[in-house]
Amino acid sequence: MKTLHKYMLKSYLGPFLMTFFIALFILLMQFLWKYVDDLVGKGLGLIVLLRLMFYASATFVPLALPLAVLLSSLMTFGNMGEHYELVPIKSAGISLQKAMQPLIILAVIISLSAFLFSNYVFPVANLKFGSLLYDIRQKKLAFNLNEGIFDNELNGYVIRAGRKAKDNKTIYDVMIYDHTNRMGDTKVTVAKKGIMELSPDQKHLVITLFNGYNYIEVVNQRGYRQSHPFEEMKFKKQILSFNLSQLDLKHTNESLFKNHYSMLNVKQLDHAIDSLTFFLKERKLAFQNNSLRNFNLLHTKNKSPGNQKRTTTKEAKVAPALYPFLKHFDFEAQNQILGSAQRRVGNQKDNLLFHLNRIVKPKERLIIRHEIIWNQKFKLSLACLIFFFIGAPLGAIIRKGGLGLPVVISVIFFVIYHVIAVIGEKAARTGDMSVLMGVWLSTMVILPLGLFLTYKATTDSQLMDTESWRKYFEKHAGARKIVDTIANIEKWFRKRKSGQ
Repeated sequence: MKTLHKYMLKSYLGPFLMTFFIALFILLMQFLWKYVDDLVGKGLGLIVLLRLMFYASATFVPLALPLAVLLSSLMTFGNMGEHYELVPIKSAGISLQKAMQPLIILAVIISLSAFLFSNYVFPVANLKFGSLLYDIRQKKLAFNLNEGIFDNELNGYVIRAGRKAKDNKTIYDVMIYDHTNRMGDTKVTVAKKGIMELSPDQKHLVITLFNGYNYIEVVNQRGYRQSHPFEEMKFKKQILSFNLSQLDLKHTNESLFKNHYSMLNVKQLDHAIDSLTFFLKERKLAFQNNSLRNFNLLHTKNKSPGNQKRTTTKEAKVAPALYPFLKHFDFEAQNQILGSAQRRVGNQKDNLLFHLNRIVKPKERLIIRHEIIWNQKFKLSLACLIFFFIGAPLGAIIRKGGLGLPVVISVIFFVIYHVIAVIGEKAARTGDMSVLMGVWLSTMVILPLGLFLTYKATTDSQLMDTESWRKYFEKHAGARKIVDTIANIEKWFRKRKSGQ
């Protein structure tokens, strides 16, 4: 391998890894801010939080990877242009295309890796992340007794403490309602003082009460609603134990989520789309045959000889002229036929609306979402490649490195790309746009831009050169004032920089 190629790879890999992990960290922080209410106060262990963040980070790769490719390529070639490293390369007879060859190969490898990741790793990570997040959101808050508040976090018990000591263990004016028999407030325990402690295995809450009473309404006697029997028991010390296993994190079976379209690979998506399409065709055909059978039944019934009764001349005069096909029936038969037809048409309309709203449209939306996910797996790899061909030539044109201007330009390009992608995918989901057009709309927008910038960079275009733009404006009438204004601004900046 040539020394130049090694240098290009070394200059690119550092910014790429740095920008990738920075983008991943920013997206992860956004996730934590979004779900902070579901995570705080539930006594989650460090291992559970690390697992959740690891799975969440894997699901953010489709967003972080294209941005990292764009920003790193822009920084690499911007640094080379700013330090005039591209000039000796071109003067040595090496074109920009040849200098970019190792990075182009690396960009292709990154694109293929992105497809493999989105097809094999992303569905598994999404499944693990979705199931773990569901378990965490369903988990109850860790037991924390507050003063003067009735706490029902322990199933079957309601506990209230009037006051808590500074040691956070001693409580006063304790009141405990026992609802385990599901008979209402029939068992109540009150005490002047209590001490809360955890058992050695951390699975039980032990409350030792002092100087209190147990009040029990007897509800297992005959006629207790009229006599209201009541028991009272005084104690000096009583120990109650509450099981805390109900507050533990329960793991849901992942098989409940694995058939979701966002957790399937390309092969599974193809199978799911074929199955849904076949099911929808069968339901449509069955509904069509059923509708034709009902129509034929109505047509046969109305054409039967028993329903045909010839009218007299006098009766024929009063027959409705609006329905001439009923002129051979008497007036009573006409009303029966019309009423039966209206009822059948109304029933058929209701069946049609039910079939359309409950079966056809939901299945069509589900098929569309499967097709969107299928296209997104290929879209990610192509987006990485296109962003490289935007960032690399743009960096060579603007000749600015570092984390200043390249970050601004990268964020602008990526936001435009992401907004167009979201708009297109939403339009595809609602049916306002085809799936291919909706998913690939953002790619079709940035692809011509990448080709244009690559062409300008390889032809040494002065696209970002202020001197070239000044000469261009000088050729046009009325543009002299704009040129003078730009010149004055440049003079002001130079004076301020020199301290004058």
